[in-house]
Amino acid sequence: MPEKVRIVEYNPNWPKIFENEKGKIKSKISKYIASIEHIGSTAVKGLVAKPIIDILIGLNTLDDAQFCIPKLEELNYEYVPEFEDVLPERRYFRKPPLGQGPRDYHIHMVEIKSYFWKRQLIFRDYLRKFPNVANEYGKLKLRLAAELQDDREAYSDGKTDFIMGILKKVEKETENDQ
Repeated sequence: MPEKVRIVEYNPNWPKIFENEKGKIKSKISKYIASIEHIGSTAVKGLVAKPIIDILIGLNTLDDAQFCIPKLEELNYEYVPEFEDVLPERRYFRKPPLGQGPRDYHIHMVEIKSYFWKRQLIFRDYLRKFPNVANEYGKLKLRLAAELQDDREAYSDGKTDFIMGILKKVEKETENDQ
């Protein structure tokens, strides 16, 4: 049975939970990591979120992911290669594995120079800088979760226009600054 979309109030412990998990990950694969970041709504103070810590791991080359997979599996992460059909530039992991309870963590492993990497940080940082926009995003998430609680894919798709609007705005502002 698919997981329902569940949105909760911001938990001030999320940054500490991320740091703890980051330490575990680094203990296994630090030699491959160029950078590791807390992303997603749990990384934005005050923002409602699915209670899942999203972790962005930047590698110098995606070829190094093959060496990371078995080490992350030792930490009870499930590697999900079928998602590469949609995003071939990303290696995706979830913890706990499907069927072992609600997911607590997602790992998105990409090359640090990729657009995926930049896009995640741009969006996170924008929401951190502009709490009013984060609040607007939170209202959208709550509405979508109420309407689409049984359809995670439709919930995610429903946020796309908002996210792309922010990314385009930042891109335009960056172009104007140059």
